[in-house]
Amino acid sequence: MKLKMPKLHNQILIALLLGALFGSFFKINTHRLVLKYEKEKLLIEEKIEKWSKFVFIKHGETIDSLTYGSDQQLEIIAQFAKFKKNKQKYEVVVFNFFNKEQQKLIEENQYQNVLLIDKEETLAQSIKWLGDIFIRLLNMIAVPLVVASLIVGAASLGDIKKFARIGSKTLSLYIGTTAIAITFGLIAANLVAPGEIMNVETKEKLMSVYDSDVSSRLENEVGFSISNMLVELVPKNPFGAIASSEMLQIVFFSVMLGMVLTLIKKEKAEPVINFFDGLSDVMIKLVDIVMLIAPIGVFALIAATVSEFGFDILQTLIWYSLTLIGGLLLHTFGTYSLLLKVFSKIKVIDFFKAIRRVQVIGFTTSSSVATLPVNMEVCHESLGISKSLTSFVLPLGATINMDGTAMYQGVAAIFIAQVFGIDLNIGQQLTIILTAVLASIGTAPVPGVGIIMLIIILKAVGIPQEGIALIMGVDRILDMCRTATNVTGDAAVCCVVASSENEIGKINLDN
Repeated sequence: MKLKMPKLHNQILIALLLGALFGSFFKINTHRLVLKYEKEKLLIEEKIEKWSKFVFIKHGETIDSLTYGSDQQLEIIAQFAKFKKNKQKYEVVVFNFFNKEQQKLIEENQYQNVLLIDKEETLAQSIKWLGDIFIRLLNMIAVPLVVASLIVGAASLGDIKKFARIGSKTLSLYIGTTAIAITFGLIAANLVAPGEIMNVETKEKLMSVYDSDVSSRLENEVGFSISNMLVELVPKNPFGAIASSEMLQIVFFSVMLGMVLTLIKKEKAEPVINFFDGLSDVMIKLVDIVMLIAPIGVFALIAATVSEFGFDILQTLIWYSLTLIGGLLLHTFGTYSLLLKVFSKIKVIDFFKAIRRVQVIGFTTSSSVATLPVNMEVCHESLGISKSLTSFVLPLGATINMDGTAMYQGVAAIFIAQVFGIDLNIGQQLTIILTAVLASIGTAPVPGVGIIMLIIILKAVGIPQEGIALIMGVDRILDMCRTATNVTGDAAVCCVVASSENEIGKINLDN
């Protein structure tokens, strides 16, 4: 009797669970540090652990604020990063253990010319490169797929009236669901009030640990205005936009090119459309090949993430994390289910069965663009949506539809305001909704960029921008959760638009 291999989406789910277990088993030791330093022109690497006292000495003086215990690994690494950034000179003294009888610290080790202080790499960390290759392969496919799909999709709509009708439906649904998402987030944050639960000690520790990260983010802060966003939408050089993965500019150019193809003679337009249609098919086929290593990539990425962050950080920010995750679940399984039930011909249960693979890939990669090739394949082959619709609606969604990201920005803004004791009035919270909706359109669909847009929102309502240090520790984990919501929203809107245009064929859940 032959053993039947589980389907791909089940293989990915199994890899996700095994990766989490593997990462928790080979987690980073929070009481161990790796030091690299120069001694007699030799580069030496040394591991230290279970120290009683770790001291940074500046100008020959020991400063109390630069003295750390064995449970302050992150604080030590953060302080070292500050010194390196400011190019300050210092020495490191490590006392190995405390003699209770003599009441003194003994076995002092002194280090000079320290080049690196960091956490130890575990086995789970060492295999992360497998996951990075998987993400890079998906990103490699994404840009040519977006260009080819949008050109073919816009050209396949036939005429300007149909293009305008479908385009207006798509944009309205994406903007509407984003507004609903952030409203849910604000309501949840106001009801739970996670920022009021956080104690002062935890706040000060988080601010200290992630202060250097915040400083670097603030230095890279960019202004945001509707006029600038509209200007930046138009690429000076479309090939430059493609080379630098400027997704909004790529979308604008591709849609314009596809639309203009419907205005020229058919015999001249057809070779161009056929070329991009063939390129789109090649990219989709390439997705099938890349997905063969998806379980390996998912395993490596989840193992590395759990190994580095563990589940301890969630305990520190448990109420903030639960508030956001609860809001994301409500939006994912509530709003989208209602949308499908009322406006789509696809059964809700069939929809969620079909997109399991999309959600897992979105969760693992934290990138809507990296997930786009998989989403297009699932919507076309499993949900039966026409190729012209998936080619137009989904690439647009991967670029501008960021429901989960918008909700996160709303919850985070309220949370930070509550921690700092700032009461936001209705006007300020409406400003958050408007700014987050607009910012989500301009947010690049790649991991971690939502934190940059959050700075803009905090600035808009007068919340201290340094407060993002409070949430940096769990940002990577929650980024995975909100991306799963983003890609689910892309697929749900595609189903609704396809239903309204009668462009849904036979559903095949065996794919």
